[in-house]
Amino acid sequence: MIAVPASAADHRPHWRSVEISRVQYDSPGWDNRSNRSLNQEWVEITNNTRRSVNLDGWTLADEDSHTYTFDHYRLAGRATVRVHTGIGHDTRHDVYQDRRAYVWDNRSDTATLRNDHDRFVDDASWGRHHYRR
Repeated sequence: MIAVPASAADHRPHWRSVEISRVQYDSPGWDNRSNRSLNQEWVEITNNTRRSVNLDGWTLADEDSHTYTFDHYRLAGRATVRVHTGIGHDTRHDVYQDRRAYVWDNRSDTATLRNDHDRFVDDASWGRHHYRR
C-alpha cells in the first residue's frame, strides 16, 4: 500500500485553503481491476478553512487527462473528502469516479486540482518527479 502525505516534500512558501492532502496511487495487493481494488486507489482533498467550500465544477486530473469533475459537492470546513477511482455511492467523506480502470500511474504521475474557473489550486506528483506537492 502506498499512501503518501502530500505535505511530505512541500516546497510551497504559503498555506493553501484547499489542498491535495494524501494520495494512494497504488492500491494494496494485485491490480486485478476489481471494484474493491479500484476503490483503494484514491486522492484526498482537504479544506483547511473553517468555512465550507463549494467544489461544484472543480476537477481532479492525472497527466493523461483522466478527469473527475465534482458535481453538487460542498466540502465542510476542516474536512477531507476521499476521491476513489472505482464505482460507489457518494457520501460526505467519499466520492467515486465510477471508473472500471485505474487512473493513477504507479511509477509516476501528477494529480492536479483545479477550481470551477479552471484555475490551478494544487497538485501532487510522485515517481520520476519524486513525491512533491
